[in-house]
Amino acid sequence: MSVAEAGLPVFPHPVPNPAWLVQHEEAVLDPALPIIDPHHHLWGMPGSRYFLDELLEDLDSGHDIAATVFVQCYWAYREAGPEALRPVGETEFVAGIAREAARRGVTPKVCAGIVGFADLRLGAAVDAVLEAHVAAAEGRFRGIRQVTARHEEFIASVAARPPARILADPQFRAGYARLAAYGLSFDAWLYHTQLAELADLAAAFPETPVIVNHVGGPLGIGPYQGRGDEVFAAWRADIRRLAACPNVAIKLGGLAMLVAGFGFHERPRPPASEELATAWRPIIEACIEAFGPARCMFESNFPVDKAMCSHRVLWNAFKRLAAGASASERAALFHDTAARVYRL
Repeated sequence: MSVAEAGLPVFPHPVPNPAWLVQHEEAVLDPALPIIDPHHHLWGMPGSRYFLDELLEDLDSGHDIAATVFVQCYWAYREAGPEALRPVGETEFVAGIAREAARRGVTPKVCAGIVGFADLRLGAAVDAVLEAHVAAAEGRFRGIRQVTARHEEFIASVAARPPARILADPQFRAGYARLAAYGLSFDAWLYHTQLAELADLAAAFPETPVIVNHVGGPLGIGPYQGRGDEVFAAWRADIRRLAACPNVAIKLGGLAMLVAGFGFHERPRPPASEELATAWRPIIEACIEAFGPARCMFESNFPVDKAMCSHRVLWNAFKRLAAGASASERAALFHDTAARVYRL
């Protein structure tokens, strides 16, 4: 933890450590189960390069990954031109990665869907940005993620601290209203303390699909450390309210992020999939109970979650968590929901 200039504590992402991860190996469970990974990043962060070669190395873990969806991470922006259009550089970069994967004959459809960034506070003027993303993605563009994760007592898992209560801002909503016209969805990354705000937004725009990232961000750091039961109760109540909006789906993952508070990266050896499944079961099962398998999809959130577990172990944990589901429910959780929501 470090301290930001504003005086707030900052919780940075831990960096994946390959030498630590290889201390635990296990066999792949149910290797023939088709999977779409609806959430990963590509970047060249200090000490954490994750481009096509690194992604393909993880996709070769033994699980049957049929396709992936890239989600924005503030990388490869244009260095010149109008400020509002600079995020289109990320989509151009990712489309190039997808073309290179296809040229190599890679079996998984790498970056079959792309979720980019546009500042929806532009209002109706955001149309030019959306159109540029769609053109740059060459048929792959699926939606916008504008990170809104904010807490008044710390900064975590955000590249830049967003304004307070941005989801209710009239200018933001004016831009958000333009997504439906382009057939685009909205990926929401926020903390559990903001879920009620998202429910209000989703209800106000029922024609716009919303995909909640990382099980809605239940917090386990800062003032929430050691308050797991209290956080779970508050989070579950708002998750149930959000699930009442039929246009909302949720990604099951992100629990190996620092903000969730599990801290597996601080141990001498990495966790096994059994331990991850045990730790995450209450949260995952509450999501599936609220939304149903048809609106839930497991996600890797790599390379962020790679700081606490390997690709093989992560998907093994998810398969353990879904072991009691029917064949059709498992198909939805691992493949079909993502395919439908992201139109793959």
